Amino acid sequence: MSGTSLDSLDAALVDFSEPLPKLEATLTTELPESLKSQLLALCSPGDNEIQRMGVADHQLGKLSAQACQTLLNSAGITANQVAAIGSHGQTIRHIPEGNTPFTLQIGDPNLIAQLTGITTVADFRRRDMAAGGQGAPLAPCFHAAMFSSPKTKRALVNIGGMANLTLLQANSAHAVIGFDTGPGNVLIDSWCQRHLNKAFDQDGQWANSGNNNTPLLSQLLKNPYFSSLPPKSTGRELFNQQWLDQQLKYGYLNISPADIAATLTELTAQSICNDLERHFVDCEELLVCGGGAHNSFLLERINALTAPQVIVKTTSDVGIAPDWVEAAAFAWFAKQTLAHQPANLPSVTGANNACILGGVYYA
Repeated sequence: MSGTSLDSLDAALVDFSEPLPKLEATLTTELPESLKSQLLALCSPGDNEIQRMGVADHQLGKLSAQACQTLLNSAGITANQVAAIGSHGQTIRHIPEGNTPFTLQIGDPNLIAQLTGITTVADFRRRDMAAGGQGAPLAPCFHAAMFSSPKTKRALVNIGGMANLTLLQANSAHAVIGFDTGPGNVLIDSWCQRHLNKAFDQDGQWANSGNNNTPLLSQLLKNPYFSSLPPKSTGRELFNQQWLDQQLKYGYLNISPADIAATLTELTAQSICNDLERHFVDCEELLVCGGGAHNSFLLERINALTAPQVIVKTTSDVGIAPDWVEAAAFAWFAKQTLAHQPANLPSVTGANNACILGGVYYA
């Protein structure tokens, strides 16, 4: 799994032989700066995109195969013991609206299958789009399978580059609701990179040193995405540094960088909590996963903004560490594909029907 944050490639070895998945081994592989720069550039329109995409597609496919091989070697597992690799790839464009919606993930699965000798399942999102869905978020189907509780009204928020919510009623008769709430870490990380030359704000310490600017926060929340109703999904196409720079021109250029960091953190927290209150007013428990689960200041703000009855914790409390939920999800999606089982939720993506997702690249 390589997410919107573009910070690393996560590989997880997952055993699904029991009702609850067991993480056997995990590995994080840093993206080489040259590849990261190429991928970031491909997230926005530019020159010679097809050539640049082809190069990045090959490089990321090769890196993914190497990560899988390294993970298996460290776990003492051979290729013939693995049913399949589920590869999300790297999203470089996600346009779910309009007359010609499309989404594109790269990281050549042909290379992964060839170099590892393991059947690879990839390209999960486009089948959902073909069925009239947004192709995202897909993870709520996995969240529902793994984290639903018959006793607890539970929500799960994954805070990666973008943030997405999954709402799980205790009564399984209710449809699962899931959607992107807006930016997760993407704006915070970008601002931190610009002003501190650091990839992220460790524990939210920089943001915590500043003060939320209420007028700027109100300006940012005016974006129509925040008030739109599900199904909805978003990405770097909308929430990026250029968008933030444009917002700052509306009279906010003299705000200190630390105050803007605090405001961006508050934007993530408020957009999550506003949607939680709007769509799941009787929620009892909020599970946090993704990189944002390590931002203690962000969690503090989420905890302060949720209703008093909501207990905020991480997915570690229910069996899967926050860093590995998304990678485990795509292992599960590959399992669903090979079993000819659907892995999308029409109630989440807006698809006309549940579909078997992904293309299979046999070893």
